[in-house]
Amino acid sequence: MKLFKFLTVGALLIGGMATSFAQEDASNADSMNISFGVKGGVNFATLNGGDIDGSPDSRTSFHAGVFAEFPITTMFSIQTEALYSGQGAELNFRGNDGDRAELQLDYINVPVLAKFYILEGLSIEAGPQFSFLLNDEVDFNPNSNGGDNPTPFRDSLKTFEFGVAGGLTFQTPIGIFATARYNQGITKIADDLDIQNSVFQLGVGFKF
Repeated sequence: MKLFKFLTVGALLIGGMATSFAQEDASNADSMNISFGVKGGVNFATLNGGDIDGSPDSRTSFHAGVFAEFPITTMFSIQTEALYSGQGAELNFRGNDGDRAELQLDYINVPVLAKFYILEGLSIEAGPQFSFLLNDEVDFNPNSNGGDNPTPFRDSLKTFEFGVAGGLTFQTPIGIFATARYNQGITKIADDLDIQNSVFQLGVGFKF
């Protein structure tokens, strides 16, 4: 949450200063038309909250999807995305074979981000995220095909999550970009459990 607050305040301050000086950024000034793109990358996902026992190890997974960017000014846009995102964590309880169990929670994430261009090719973005649960399971042997089990608290899992997202993107003149982002769930992943998703993402993509 501290990171999200920092990114949001920083984005608003930088955006306000940039607008007051009427500066233009080449990476967003080329066109005021709606643009589309694809992106994907790696997730380092974990869980946090008052009901977490200890510090779970991260689940390494991936995200992939599409996005649309709607320019408002030459320096400010609204970007919406639809991303498949593998989340969850590696937990402290163990299966019969002695391996630590991986909680696999897979979502469709829909962030709606305010995007400020602060330097040529560099933007900062922050905003709310709406997530929809697609699949859940516990894997006592993540590297095999036979370790999947029903989530013990499946009946209490919530199919919708509200969170926040913030990060940085660097885009080249030909449309290829790299991005780093942090997502933090605000609502609980399950009824009666004070546990939220937490995901750090690194990705690449192409904007048409």
